[in-house]
Amino acid sequence: MTRPVKAVVFDIGNVLIRWDPHMAFLPDLGSRAAVDAFFDRIDFYALNLRADGGESFADLAAALPDPDDGARLAGYVNRYAATVAEPIESSWALLEPLRDAGREIHAITNSSAETWPVGVAAHPRLATSFGVVIVSGQDRVLKPQPGIFALLCDRAGLAPEDCVFIDDSERNVAGARAFGMDAIHFTTPPALEAALTAREIL
Repeated sequence: MTRPVKAVVFDIGNVLIRWDPHMAFLPDLGSRAAVDAFFDRIDFYALNLRADGGESFADLAAALPDPDDGARLAGYVNRYAATVAEPIESSWALLEPLRDAGREIHAITNSSAETWPVGVAAHPRLATSFGVVIVSGQDRVLKPQPGIFALLCDRAGLAPEDCVFIDDSERNVAGARAFGMDAIHFTTPPALEAALTAREIL
């Protein structure tokens, strides 16, 4: 007999809120192509992941060889709200029926400890919609490392098999499955709803 799912665990970025880091640098650089060149030059996504793991943007910026690039990166936290301006409302709309079906709602996000409060200020329901939220930069453990899923289970009082995890990253989905959770690769809200319905979670 299949164990019933007790909890649905959401990723945040590009599942519930669109994340477009270009928006932090467009005012300065003027075009997405120029921002892409900046990203390539500093390996932005690798640096951002280091920040998600607990390093500060100021320290990461100070290590860049070009002071102009360093100044741009150092200003990212102050401009972060522009990168998370758009909620994905069709995903948010699934939370209430999940609660009505008796599911706990939790979240795991790879997010800097510096940017997370900015995102919460821009979207206050991030502070009120989840039972447990694991923020990688606060706890210094990243998806898809097993420790981040273990932390969620420990704080929520759940076993891995009690959970279904939702993420737009196939790598993170694979990490959750390796830990023992069911997991859904997020593509669109309708596809997510269909996957939850097929599992009889909704």
